Amino acid sequence: MTGIETGFAGGAALVIVVLAALIFVLYVVPIPLWIAAWASGAYVGLVTLIGMRLRRVPPHTVITARISAVKAGLDIPLNDLEAHYLAGGNVVRVVNAMISADKANIPLTFKRAAAIDLAGRDVLEAVKMSVIPKVIETPRIAAIAKNGIQLIAISRVTVRTNIERLVGGAGEETIIARVGEGMVSTIGSAETHKDVLENPDHISKHVLSKGLDAGTAYEILSIDIADVDVGENIGAKLQIDQANADKQIAQAKAEERRAMAVALEQEMRARVVEAEADVPRAMAEAFRQGNLGIMDYYRMKNLQADTAMRGSIAETGESMIPAERR
Repeated sequence: MTGIETGFAGGAALVIVVLAALIFVLYVVPIPLWIAAWASGAYVGLVTLIGMRLRRVPPHTVITARISAVKAGLDIPLNDLEAHYLAGGNVVRVVNAMISADKANIPLTFKRAAAIDLAGRDVLEAVKMSVIPKVIETPRIAAIAKNGIQLIAISRVTVRTNIERLVGGAGEETIIARVGEGMVSTIGSAETHKDVLENPDHISKHVLSKGLDAGTAYEILSIDIADVDVGENIGAKLQIDQANADKQIAQAKAEERRAMAVALEQEMRARVVEAEADVPRAMAEAFRQGNLGIMDYYRMKNLQADTAMRGSIAETGESMIPAERR
């Protein structure tokens, strides 16, 4: 290898090292981002940017959010933005939420916005709901009036976010459950289902007066009854079921009485048979004591035979009468 070739190889290696060093320096010291922050009035020192790299905080995300805040007239310390990012928060979403709240004249500090974001709620969506209320539709709720008629109602609840209670406040499921409970209570207190159908606004007024948004992250603005359908006659069905149950109880009691009567009849027959068995012994005792003579015995036998003959004649005569004349 000649000296010229050796010189070219050494020069190429030097260029590669210089380029690698330049790329590393530009990565560690984001000059374009520093210039953009300086030009936007949100100046950040180069040392601070380098420190953010060393702390594994992406300068582009934090500085871009700071530039947006400064342009919107908000003064958010850079340390607070870094701390929120390191805590696992979404810096850009928090800053955008604060800008939206400031434009809508909604008081929202960075500390509260960061707490809402770290709590797992979408702080930007919450601010939008404070500006534009959201409508929550309840499922079909069935209730029964005092006359036993079932009514099925659907309501639409208009709510907006309560920023002060967003952290720790109950969500939409609680609102739906409370509104459903109030609808069931109001319909159940109505004398007839016709009263509810004639004045469905009584439901919304009664439910709204209960303060159902207490302890929730929302403020209820209005409750509107969207639809009311007439369901089944639950009262009549319950009466029918009760009547069937009473009928079965009565049948069971009647069967019990019939069984007792049959048992009593069998017992009486057994006593009759027992008494008839005592007759021959009584007659024998009467013969021995002289209370019954032989002629008395024959007259008794003739009387029994005569009675049996009369009964036989009566049965034969009845069987000879045509069926249509009976």
